[in-house]
Amino acid sequence: MDNSEQINLKLSKNLVEAARKYAEIYGYKNLQELASESIREKVFENNEFDETFSEKEIELIDTLIEVSKNKNAFVSENEIKDILLK
Repeated sequence: MDNSEQINLKLSKNLVEAARKYAEIYGYKNLQELASESIREKVFENNEFDETFSEKEIELIDTLIEVSKNKNAFVSENEIKDILLK
């Protein structure tokens, strides 16, 4: 099951040309990849976590929380961030 949706954007020619040059210089596969990353950064830049988890990822997180709770094995937010950022 695809978890994406196609949208259409109307942009000025100057913006499209500049975006294409930027995408080429910085190694994006295409303009769509640049647009997706730019939107993702803007939408989530002030959030502490990415809210685009799949159902499977949410189930895994819930399981981890339940197991940690049963074993009284919680750690601090900083410890989790350190582990995830390794």
